[in-house]
Amino acid sequence: MICVSLSQKDLEKCMAHLNQVEIAEIRLDLTEFSDAETEQVFAVKKKLIATCRPCNYSDEQRAHKLKIAIKAGASIVDIEYESPVAYRNDLMEYAREYHCDVMISYHNYECTPSLADLEKIMQDCFEMGANIAKIATMVNMNRDNSKILSLYKAPGRLVAIGMGELGMISRIVAPFLGAEFTYASPDEGEPTAPGQIRYSKLNEFIMKIQEI
Repeated sequence: MICVSLSQKDLEKCMAHLNQVEIAEIRLDLTEFSDAETEQVFAVKKKLIATCRPCNYSDEQRAHKLKIAIKAGASIVDIEYESPVAYRNDLMEYAREYHCDVMISYHNYECTPSLADLEKIMQDCFEMGANIAKIATMVNMNRDNSKILSLYKAPGRLVAIGMGELGMISRIVAPFLGAEFTYASPDEGEPTAPGQIRYSKLNEFIMKIQEI
């Protein structure tokens, strides 16, 4: 399954993208949607992930945005691995109230840690209470991909992918190893992470592999 990560500030364009995909991530830290617009987006009968990274808003503002999304119908809320405990626990409790899965996500934009470190981070995510663990790290050499993809040997709902040009292969292979989903950029619009492949191209790659 391919999750398209959307950051469009134009509500109509965002809604148009949602009509074309099975699952999407809405980057609330980038969209600048009003509360009413957020409600409208997450009321769509699609599997949607609510994400609000700590770059443009305070934790209080981010929690407010995410709670609106959760209440409106988000299927998954993304909470950063490094989040303050109080922030994380408050959102997790709210998500459970509305039957919204929690994904705890770890990002490293500089490198891919050792396999032992990655396994510990993944274990931490589940011990914190995650329904889904997400690990995304920068791939600086091909062997980094093998470390990332090795995580699928463990049980649990997982999204483990590499970032950057060398990490693209992990985004293609992950669904065949048991990933909950893999991320893509929209066919029209900016990627939200380095190495994201456009939706139609990623779908084409996956379809070709399935035909083999």
